[in-house]
Amino acid sequence: MISRFKFYFLISIFLFACNSPVATATPTPLSFAQVAINKPDVNSTSTPFQPSDSTNTPIPTFTISPTITSTPTQTLTPQPTATTGSVPPTSDSPSNSSRTNYILYATLNFSNKTIAVDQTIRYYNNTGVNLTELVLAVPPNLYNRAFSLNAITQDNTTISSYNLSGQRLTLNLPQPLSANSATTIVMNFSLNIPQKSSNDVFGYDFNQINLVDWYPFVVPYRGGWILHDSMPWGENLVYDSSDIELNIKAGSGVTLAVGASPESNGEWTRYRLYGARTLALSASNEFLVHETSAGNVVIRSYYFAGGYKTGAEGVALYASQAINTFSQQFGPYPHQALTIVQTDMDDGMEYDGLIFLATDFYSQYNGTARSNLATIGVHEVAHQWWYSLVGNDHAMEPWLDEALATYSERIFYENNYPANISWWWQFRVNYFNPTGYVDTNIYNGGSFRTYTNAVYFQGALFLNELRERMGHGNFSKFLQEYVKRYSYGHATGVDFFALQREIVNVNISDLLRKYFLGSY
Repeated sequence: MISRFKFYFLISIFLFACNSPVATATPTPLSFAQVAINKPDVNSTSTPFQPSDSTNTPIPTFTISPTITSTPTQTLTPQPTATTGSVPPTSDSPSNSSRTNYILYATLNFSNKTIAVDQTIRYYNNTGVNLTELVLAVPPNLYNRAFSLNAITQDNTTISSYNLSGQRLTLNLPQPLSANSATTIVMNFSLNIPQKSSNDVFGYDFNQINLVDWYPFVVPYRGGWILHDSMPWGENLVYDSSDIELNIKAGSGVTLAVGASPESNGEWTRYRLYGARTLALSASNEFLVHETSAGNVVIRSYYFAGGYKTGAEGVALYASQAINTFSQQFGPYPHQALTIVQTDMDDGMEYDGLIFLATDFYSQYNGTARSNLATIGVHEVAHQWWYSLVGNDHAMEPWLDEALATYSERIFYENNYPANISWWWQFRVNYFNPTGYVDTNIYNGGSFRTYTNAVYFQGALFLNELRERMGHGNFSKFLQEYVKRYSYGHATGVDFFALQREIVNVNISDLLRKYFLGSY
């Protein structure tokens, strides 16, 4: 399993504040795209694969942020695209709230491993309270000298009072931002992209640059700002659903893999994601691509020369089957494209419309669905529902996306390769002899192995028993309603079980005692 910040033990050395604005070129004029959503259009989480060595890493100290609370389902209304001006509020929920939107103009220097960015954030205060500050996550600042904040303004006024410490950027607002109002933050920043280790996704290696959680974003507010400390295992970042537009120049010979289809925007190439948690990308001058589809969803599988073509084609097939299966079982696929990227890492990782898979999975691929490439690939596709579409607190209640994504693998096999169901249980779950409580969080997990055994695999065993207790039909109805009710919002364990009881009020008190430490 990997964490975006596997170098946690170095963080105490690397944390520093970049508070001193420096000279910068005149920013490229930015335009807001009108927020829109067309269905169909994820801390991203790593996935333990089989076999895996046990990792016992000491637990660092951490600060718990406020617990996430549920948010109402948003009713999404398509809107026309604007080419100039700011984005007016849109009626994308019953309370007429609007999603935050991000516009980025980025120039990537692939050879120098740098990127310069002009970013505009249109933030809508849907918190219900007046805000005197905004808190943004800046994950690249956890890497030594990777992030430079050159200039920042709010509503055309330079922000002179802010603090950047570690991954937390706090903007002290000159005037309180009242509830149901909006503000515009414009910043210029640059990244010196760090070298990537095999335990990480973010960074560069000899033929590839991966940019994940690479731009500042406003973290959720639920009675307080939700920004958890990182851990060597599991995911710590929590995201609101947002609309994101990336305009990028990458230079000749560089191919970009993004979780959206490219559009021409003058000298820029534009990518847009609607109702997404984040936008990730990979760049290489050696990418090859295999393209297929699942209905109207375009699937692009990026890979490298050297014997990986078979794996790239195979995982594209499994992804197509998974999209078709999960769209029927859970709800429509939430994006217009799916991008699959081969990279040097130890595992798999998902982002909105994009998943990364380890090169070893490709080299070990045996041409069948009985493989890590198939199981982990399907797991990451499932996160497009359990993370990208239905959000949750990945640090404090990781089972809500990880257990569901793991059990979704089982649903995939029963619908596509039913003869492999017994194999899947042994290969993915029983092999590890899992123990522990499903509601383990990333801070009390103890180690990578004990954490994943509890959250992923005990979680899959619990969901299987819950399905049998509810009945397969009711369980399917429950998952479909869960997706419908919490799409583009956040769900909690309390929400999960309240809805389960609403669908069929069967007694599961023994299952709760068996699998959960907390009270639901």
